[in-house]
Order: sequence, then C-alpha cells, then structure tokens
Amino acid sequence: MAKTLHRLILSVVVSALASIFMTAPAATADDVSPMIVGGTRASTATYPWVVYLASSSGGQFCGGTLVKANKVVTAAHCVSGRSPSNTRVVHGRDDKQSTAGTVVNVSRIWVHPSYRTATSGYDVAVLTLASNLNSATLPLATPADTALYQAGNSALILGWGTTSSGGSASRYLLKANVPLTSDATCKTAYPQYSNTSMVCAGFPQGGVDTCQGDSGGPLVFGGKLIGDTSWGRGCAAAGYPGVYGRIAPYYSVITAQL
Repeated sequence: MAKTLHRLILSVVVSALASIFMTAPAATADDVSPMIVGGTRASTATYPWVVYLASSSGGQFCGGTLVKANKVVTAAHCVSGRSPSNTRVVHGRDDKQSTAGTVVNVSRIWVHPSYRTATSGYDVAVLTLASNLNSATLPLATPADTALYQAGNSALILGWGTTSSGGSASRYLLKANVPLTSDATCKTAYPQYSNTSMVCAGFPQGGVDTCQGDSGGPLVFGGKLIGDTSWGRGCAAAGYPGVYGRIAPYYSVITAQL
C-alpha cells in the first residue's frame, strides 16, 4: 500500500543528500508510498499537461498527465474503486489554495484489466473528462522508444505530493530530475520488479524522489510520457529508487482508450 495507499505518485522533491547505497528486504504492499522530495517550484505554464486529481470536495490525492484534450493518464491505484462522480481533474493550477485554472468532471474511469496491486504491475489508468481542455498534451512513449528507458537518462518528475515521507503535502507544484536506473539496480532493491511493466528512477544515495500524493503523476524524458508514479519503499531513501509504471508496453491499450 502507499503511504496513503501506494506510493501515490512520487512527487518531485529534490533534496540531494548522501548516504551509502544499501540493499534491504523486498518492499511489501505496506511499504509503498509516493511524493516529490528534493524538488523546486514549477509552473503549469511550462508544463501545461500536468494535472492533479481531486475529490468532489476539492482535496488533491494524486497526479496525472493530459495526453489528449479529454484524456488523462494516471496510476490505477489512484482511481481503482473510485467513481467518476467523486473524481475531478484540476488543470492549470500551480497553487492548490488558489482558484486558478479549470476543474473538470470525470465521465469515465478505465483501469487496466490486469491491475491488482501497484507492486504487481499494470498500474495504469485513463480518465475521460466530461469536457475538453484547451491545452498542450504530452505524447506517450511507444514500444519503439527503447532508448528513452536507458539507464542514466535524467527524467523529469512533477507533483503536489509530500516533500518527505509521511510529511506534509506541498501547496505548490514541484519538479525534480532523477536518473533512470538499470533493471539490475531496481531488481536488487525490489525483487518483485519487472521491466515489462515498471521502470525505476532515483539516485543511489537517495535525496530526490516522488512521494505520497505524487502517484499517477508523470515521469518524462525525450518529450514523452515514459512512466507514471507508482510505488516505492519510503521516499528518497538510499538504495530504494522510485518505481513507475512503464508506459511503452501499455501504449496499445492506452491508445485504445483515447
């Protein structure tokens, strides 16, 4: 489960601290949590496709990416069991305490049919909005985009989640950059890791990561959405990179929803 269920989208909080790389036992569902640690302020004017998910009362609980005027990609664990009537998408709002931007109703929620838990993969969902947004969108990584997943690529993370594990959520949109890790590195940290459905990102020493409340938010490289914040052990801990849903393998099922 995340700090708030799963890792509710690793947010972008960048605090580059060091600690030695260490391995530890496999993360369990109870270890999963998401948010951005070690990040800096960002603007939806620069990243117009980043959105957040809110309850009908306005409380932010996850992130997402606008990939079509009326379609948002997020994590399955964010919306599994939710109904469209109690889910909103907030676009163009950097400060959660402001009234800027647009709040849009959701008309349909599609969750990958193979999804069971974040740690077992298939952690992807598509929201259909009740009305179109006039905004730039972010292209999806395709199965041909293998180079985008090369270890060492510095990927962008964004979110409104907590800035430390178990800490307070950020009032403002935050961003950070984290290097993609090798499959071997991620497998060492998380034995249940599968490169057919997941990709990891983070520094060996920790310090920068997504965290609770960042779940479903974007992992971006090469101008494309390559991942959605999924889970991890704690936030920004040494030896435990963030785990993201790998978008490219889901390209066909996602585009079928678009």
